[in-house]
Amino acid sequence: MASTRRLAAILAADVAGYSRLMGADEEGTHERLRAHLRDLVDPKIKEHHGRTVKNTGDGLLAEFASVVDAVRCGVEVQQGMTERNAAIPLDNRIDFRIGVNLGDVIVEDDDIYGDGVNIAARLEALAEPGGIFISRTVRDQIRDKLPYPFEDRGEQSVKNIARPVRVYALRPEAHGDLPAASVPNLAPRRRRSIVPPIAATVATMLAIAVSTWWVWPAPTTTSTAPAVSAATATPIPQPFVAPRLSIVVLPFANLSNDPEQQYFADGITEDLTTDLSRISHMLVISRDSAFTYKNKATNAKHIGRELGVRYVLEGSVQRSGNQARINAQLIDAESDTHLWAERFDRDIGDLFALQDEITGRIASTLNLELIAAETNRPVEHPDALDYIFRGRELFFGKSRSLQNTRTAIGWYEQALAVDPQSAEAKTYLAGALVDEVRAFRPKSSTDDLARAEKLIDEALATSAAKTSWAHYLKGALLRVKGEWRDAIDEFEAALALNHNNTAALQGVGWCKLSIGSLDEVVPLAEKAIRIGPRDPGIGGLYMMIGDVHTLQAQPQEAIVWFEKARVTLSAVPQLRSRLASAYALAGDPERAAAELGEARKLAGDDRYSSIAHLKAMGNWGVPKVRALFEATFFAGLRKAGVPEE
Repeated sequence: MASTRRLAAILAADVAGYSRLMGADEEGTHERLRAHLRDLVDPKIKEHHGRTVKNTGDGLLAEFASVVDAVRCGVEVQQGMTERNAAIPLDNRIDFRIGVNLGDVIVEDDDIYGDGVNIAARLEALAEPGGIFISRTVRDQIRDKLPYPFEDRGEQSVKNIARPVRVYALRPEAHGDLPAASVPNLAPRRRRSIVPPIAATVATMLAIAVSTWWVWPAPTTTSTAPAVSAATATPIPQPFVAPRLSIVVLPFANLSNDPEQQYFADGITEDLTTDLSRISHMLVISRDSAFTYKNKATNAKHIGRELGVRYVLEGSVQRSGNQARINAQLIDAESDTHLWAERFDRDIGDLFALQDEITGRIASTLNLELIAAETNRPVEHPDALDYIFRGRELFFGKSRSLQNTRTAIGWYEQALAVDPQSAEAKTYLAGALVDEVRAFRPKSSTDDLARAEKLIDEALATSAAKTSWAHYLKGALLRVKGEWRDAIDEFEAALALNHNNTAALQGVGWCKLSIGSLDEVVPLAEKAIRIGPRDPGIGGLYMMIGDVHTLQAQPQEAIVWFEKARVTLSAVPQLRSRLASAYALAGDPERAAAELGEARKLAGDDRYSSIAHLKAMGNWGVPKVRALFEATFFAGLRKAGVPEE
């Protein structure tokens, strides 16, 4: 049969964790999957005028003539699965991941091929269990036709596709706020009120009022009032509450005399939208919706109400000759107050490199600024996310100390107590435990590292595996265990998901130092410093550069960097011991003795009682690096007064 080409909407679906389910109950899983396909999925495909191209063992491939039909089918399938899974234990649930793309396909012998199909399959692989990922082409086609709250997840590089794919996601939690699908339920049926949910009613009203974008509905409480008939029910709109960490990046204004420079301002806007969308829990209004405000005079409160966001980021770009000035400011849309502002003056060399640097720095700073703003908002009944925000603000926004780390651990423990299944609470708690062991209490490493590893593995078994932070934490754990090359792989996986992850850049740098690739360390540190010049973790980067100078027998240069690190790491014993060694090697025994005394006091243990004891408590790199530490750092500690045994 000759092949033909046509434009089609492609839906790809598979079962999340299918191998695990089959391993636990092969026959039962197979039968339940067949029942879901027979009773829900296949009827929905037919109802929306599609056809099943093929079944793939744990999933299927379907095509539709209409992209609206394809997306509506995917949403109703996921809604149906939510109902069918209601009474099923979490470990036994079958959850579909769905990807939808619109593209040119090759049709041959009733099968379909081509990039259009491949992209749909890649979107399905990226999707969360119970979620739907669509391409930008699909989003452009449905945005004025379907009121579904797809989030912009930015550009994603996918296997065997030459160019990055712009991805939009419908999270599983959003299904409950959409109009209910009519599907059979494997669980016993319960009587359902015919009164439309208030949240869904409010969402529908908002969707009608603003047809080019979607505002998430406010949380509602369950009413204990008796049900009333649909004929007499009058839904009462609830006050809208913008989601936490919700923001719009308004088009940056071009203040240059040359209108041709508008592309530079637009590029900064688009890159910031993409970078901010990678931040955990961040709801970022899409670029297309934000650009409807281009060249329009309006205020932050008005925009916040229209778009349903708490924060507005605006800015301007001005070029003159070889100089560029970029201004940015963050505004609280509820109070119309300025929370943060920054100005960047730069020489224009590589324009794209400049754009990347500026957007990276703004995104990195805003991550901290927004968490601090959310933490300072009064909350009557904190949930797990509130506790996570408090821990993050303390752990990342304050100077490093044992007390701050332990307090952050307490907040993360409370988050986990409220929501024992929270992958984010597990990852942040694991990160704080690893940091406490590495920076303050190496003798307690066995139990805490074991717990941290368990928490990270549990989180990585869920959708958290797709986050940059989870991969960074796995790398941090491997680094503490001395598995530096495996740690580099995890840090690089984190950077692939978020190139502005300065902690991951720092992690790669420390591991490169540990394996002896000293010439690669300083460039990594300098890159991280450019992205996050005000990052509270910048002291670790300064200390890393100081270590390189120490190992190269340059104590005076090392002192310069260790002193810079003191601003944020003054309560970290490792930094004080570095300073003690460097001052001793530079011929300043009094300063060396003072810093050694502070190191011992801050440590609160006997690690600095002898050289032998300190060596036994740390991972000092591969043999050639250990030899360098012996000839420099440990030699300086001996001069500072640390005995051999």
